[in-house]
Amino acid sequence: MVKQRDQDDFPYEIKDVEPELAAKLMVHYTGELTGFVRVGPKGYFFPHKYKSCAASYYNLPVRADDVFVNTYPRSGTTWAQELIWLLKNNCDFETALEVPLNIRFPFLDFSMIIHPELAKQMYEENKGDEEKLRIVELSNLPGVEKVSAMPSPRFIKSHIPLSLLPPNLVDQAKVVYVARDPRDVVVSVYHLCKMHRIHGAPDSFKEFWNWFIKDQQHYCPLFEHVKEAWNLRHHPNMFFIFYEELYENLPLTIQRMSSFLGTKECTPEQIERLCDHLSFEKFKNNKAVNHSLLSKINFINGKHPFIRKGKMGGWRDYFDSEMIEQAEHWFADNLTDTDLVYPSMKTTT
Repeated sequence: MVKQRDQDDFPYEIKDVEPELAAKLMVHYTGELTGFVRVGPKGYFFPHKYKSCAASYYNLPVRADDVFVNTYPRSGTTWAQELIWLLKNNCDFETALEVPLNIRFPFLDFSMIIHPELAKQMYEENKGDEEKLRIVELSNLPGVEKVSAMPSPRFIKSHIPLSLLPPNLVDQAKVVYVARDPRDVVVSVYHLCKMHRIHGAPDSFKEFWNWFIKDQQHYCPLFEHVKEAWNLRHHPNMFFIFYEELYENLPLTIQRMSSFLGTKECTPEQIERLCDHLSFEKFKNNKAVNHSLLSKINFINGKHPFIRKGKMGGWRDYFDSEMIEQAEHWFADNLTDTDLVYPSMKTTT
């Protein structure tokens, strides 16, 4: 077992979110039963359990052959994970279809967002079924313990912003960061929260939107999260890409990603098969990537699929004129200190 780090090993202040605000949010964020915290000078928003995990994430020993995928949630993470794993494993489609992605490419911070009371409920609901209990146990295993036991090379997913991960991460390992139009991200996060028991969300998307732009959602503030990676985009161990680039030119992205990872150049046939494997319809129905294991233990609501539509610009179906104006101000307020420009913002808002 990995030793739990003392909080003295973590350099940032962790403050409890005001009780009144926490109580208001927990009415709809039903997966959290204790409260929330804000972390460091940027005020990153996390569930209360982060307090006990912060030092272990920050001090995770990094290996030279590690590959990390780091994103704000719902930015194309799963897509990037599957592509990276296949490129680094000589396009082993057979294993990719048989072994769940969360086994091949575990989510470092997943157990952090599972409240202890919810974990108890999961064990109780699935007792008597050994297969389901194994899934419950794997879901609740601390991420640091999980990845520390993995053989090299390791593939690790995290939504924790880079400043709260090991300080030597980008110098020591390969990091792929995927960013997406924040308006599409908000819509996708909303549906994720309605799907997952660990989250919860108000019925009204507009209410959720107003909380989100106030940084009252896990891993917010979004723009600070993205800017941390953007500022490192020229580092030789950082591959920064927009979801829209993946969407619009997957064959070119495959070639660029392969070059970054130092893998054998793909043949035209391999690129064609990768594009087919990663196509939306194939991906949506691929049980190895669509979180079907979590459905087995009633961890997610089957009415809301993990992989939804995947299209660009879907936010337009949700935003009214007031929200469009709010989004314009949100972008302007948060991008004045950077040369970060989202592809979708180059032509129209």
